[in-house]
Amino acid sequence: MENQNEFSAEEIFSKVLRAGRRTYFFDVRETKAGDYYLTITESKKFTNEDGTFYYKKHKIYLYKEDFDEFKNSLNETCNFIIDEKGSEVISEKHDKDFDSKKEKDEEESSDSENTNEEKDIADVDFESDDQ
Repeated sequence: MENQNEFSAEEIFSKVLRAGRRTYFFDVRETKAGDYYLTITESKKFTNEDGTFYYKKHKIYLYKEDFDEFKNSLNETCNFIIDEKGSEVISEKHDKDFDSKKEKDEEESSDSENTNEEKDIADVDFESDDQ
């Protein structure tokens, strides 16, 4: 039985994606029947009040018979997000240039307020998602 545990822990293939406080692990494992399946693990680092840290992990098991549907659903969902919101990061927490973009927007806004043109609500430019 001990050999079986060592065998199941054997690394067949592994890929790591680090993304800020999160790390994603894509690991190929082997079933008892000798076929392969994929585990996707999200590991997120948290800090306790005393400065020590711990990780929370979430795992998905994905078997070959679901690969096509999974890929299609993932692609469709990702494409929807990009089509609706673009690929630009709009979160202060995740965008390293957020502050400089915010300052630029404020400067542009200030410049347009300094013009002597009077605008009614129909003349205001609203940001469009069509870009």
